[in-house]
Amino acid sequence: MADGRRPQLIHIDVDRRLGHEWDEWDGKPLPNHGNYDSSPALFFAWSAMTLVVALSISAIVLFLLTPRLADAHHSIPDVAWGVLLAGGAIIWLWWGVLLLSHELRRPLLPEWLAERGPFLRLMRLTSRIADQFGRRDWVENAAVKVYNALAMMRQRKVGQGELLVLIPRCLSKETLDGVLGVAARYEVPVFVATRGQLARRVIRERRPRAVVAVACERDMVSGLHDVAGKIPVLGLTMTLPSGPCKDASIDLGQLEKWVRSYVV
Repeated sequence: MADGRRPQLIHIDVDRRLGHEWDEWDGKPLPNHGNYDSSPALFFAWSAMTLVVALSISAIVLFLLTPRLADAHHSIPDVAWGVLLAGGAIIWLWWGVLLLSHELRRPLLPEWLAERGPFLRLMRLTSRIADQFGRRDWVENAAVKVYNALAMMRQRKVGQGELLVLIPRCLSKETLDGVLGVAARYEVPVFVATRGQLARRVIRERRPRAVVAVACERDMVSGLHDVAGKIPVLGLTMTLPSGPCKDASIDLGQLEKWVRSYVV
């Protein structure tokens, strides 16, 4: 591409309030200067705990309901417990195959049974559990890494005009210039918006075949949960040295690697 060609930048200006995912922020510096880099193993540990909690709650509820179910018909409790045990076994088997797929770097599950299916719901539920212990951002960072690893195994290719790069308006000027440079080199459009609904709108209107999205861990998990089941997405999380929604930075090398993997 000739030097000096500018990328197509789609920018919707709205007010600069904090995203709703950061409503509780008290203005203090974020832990580790806003860098929540975590090992994927953290997600698997917390997701296992999440499954234990979810299945335990289901068992407790069923135990409490057993007398009433027996009043309706004596065989209902046995059937219900059988369904719960079978369902739990299937869930743990799925979780084990997902872990094995990640570790082997091989797509052992179809995408509708992995990163574009049940994984998205497990990621969201695990995030809520981790939030109760003050570990949400670290666990979400790990979850997004697992998601990206699974998505990259598909080795999907699209045309330059079929890829969309989504970025927030809170990137530092230096980082934004870097993103625009990557977009220019590969001739892909960039969309800037402050809120998830605007990103979802541009996806509906432009109908890209794939998306590379940039966001903080909280917005990324929310966005993946809503969008990744409908369209392939790779998610790049940010470092927040000045707190949320201001002067964020990203790994530009990783961004370029993902864009290149889609269009070259």
